[in-house]
Amino acid sequence: MSWPEAFGGGGPFDGGPLGDLMRNLTRLFTAQGPLNWEIARQMAQWTATGGEPEANPDPSSRVRLEELIRVAELHVSEATGLTVSASGLLSVGAVSPSDWALRTLEAWKPLLEKLATKMSSSLPLSGLGGDAAGSGPAAGFGEPDTGDTDPMAKLFGNLPQVLGPFLFGLQSGSMVGQLASTAMGQYEVPMPRPAGDELLMVTSTIDRFATDWSLEPDEVRLWICLREATNHAVFGRPHVRDRLETLIAAYVDAFDPGPDALESRLSGFDPTDLASMQEAFGDPESLLGELQNDAQRQIQVPLRAILAAVAGYVDHMMDKVGRRLIASYGPLTEALRRRRLEESPGTRILGQLLGVALDADSYEQGASFVRGIVERVGEDGLVRLWKSERELPTSAELSAPGLWLARIDLDDPPES
Repeated sequence: MSWPEAFGGGGPFDGGPLGDLMRNLTRLFTAQGPLNWEIARQMAQWTATGGEPEANPDPSSRVRLEELIRVAELHVSEATGLTVSASGLLSVGAVSPSDWALRTLEAWKPLLEKLATKMSSSLPLSGLGGDAAGSGPAAGFGEPDTGDTDPMAKLFGNLPQVLGPFLFGLQSGSMVGQLASTAMGQYEVPMPRPAGDELLMVTSTIDRFATDWSLEPDEVRLWICLREATNHAVFGRPHVRDRLETLIAAYVDAFDPGPDALESRLSGFDPTDLASMQEAFGDPESLLGELQNDAQRQIQVPLRAILAAVAGYVDHMMDKVGRRLIASYGPLTEALRRRRLEESPGTRILGQLLGVALDADSYEQGASFVRGIVERVGEDGLVRLWKSERELPTSAELSAPGLWLARIDLDDPPES
C-alpha cells in the first residue's frame, strides 16, 4: 500500500502532526558531517538509561570518592614510581550514566568521525531497494536533489548520502550507551582519554554494585579509585598515549569496506517500512565483523600487546596496593574481574571498531608477562616498562618476558 492509500488524501506529510514529525525527521537525517551527532547523543542517553529518568549523582558518594582518590593517588604513586597526574592533583567527575555517555562520545569524536568517513565509502550511490528498471520505493535515490520542498522528497531523494550519517550516529550512540549503562570509571575500555586529570566515575553504578554484592561501599569506591588512578598513570605517559593513539588511528584508517559491504544489506531496504531498517542493520556486530581485514588484524597485534601489558601491570599494582588497604580485596577483585570479562555488546562492537578489545587470553598473557618480569628482576623491572616507547613490549615479548629483558638490557643496560 502506498503512503497516500495508507493515510488518505494527497500525502501524509502535507500538514498537521505528521507533517511536523516528518520535518523534524528530515532535519535529523540531513545533519552535516559523516556522523549524525544529534542522533548519536540522543541514542547514547536513551540506551544508557533504558529510557528511564535518572537521578543526579549522590552528593555523599561524590564527596567520598573525592576523599578516596587522594588516598589512591598517594599509594599508586608510591607503588609505581610514576607521576599519576600531570597537574599534581587528580579530581573526580561524579557523573550519571547518561553524562558518562555524552562525555565519552565527545572524547572519542575524532575516531568515530574518522571511522564513519571510512565506512560511508561503502554506501551505494543508487538503486537501493528498487529493481533494475529503477522502479519500487527506492527508485531514483542516487539522483540529485531537485530542490523539491516536500519533506519526503528531501528525506528520501538522496537516501544513501543521508542514511550513512544517521546509521553511524545511531550505532555509535547505541554502542557508547551500552558501555555507559555498566561503566563505573572512565577506563572501562582500556584506551587513552584526552589529556586531563579529572576521572569520570558513575556513582550510581558503583553504589549499586556494592549493594548487589553485599560489599562495603567505601571499599568498592576505593577499589575503583585505585584502578582508575593506576590506568591514568600509565595512559597519561606521553609516549604510551602517542603510540596507542597512532595504532588505533591506523586501525581505523585500514578499514576498506568494499562496494558490496552494505549494498547487500540495503538491497531489500524499503524507506516506507521501518521494519526493513531493523532487518538490515539490527545486528551491527555481525556487519562489522564482515568488514575487518588482514591489514587491521596485523595492526591489532602490536596494539593488543601493549594493552595486554597495561592490563597485567594494572592488575599487579592493584594486588600490591589493594591487599593492604581493602579488607575484602580478594572477593571484591574476583567479582570485578569476572565482570570485566562479561563483555556487553557495546564492548565487543567497540573492540571491532577500534581494535582495543581484550579477551581472557590477552588478560592472562599480560598477567604472565608482568609476573615473569618480577620473577626475573623484581619490581624494579616494572619501572623500566614505561620508561620510553622503546621499552613497550612486542607481541613476541609478551609471551616471553625474558626476550623483552634481553632487548632492553642491550639497548639500555641497568645502572650498576
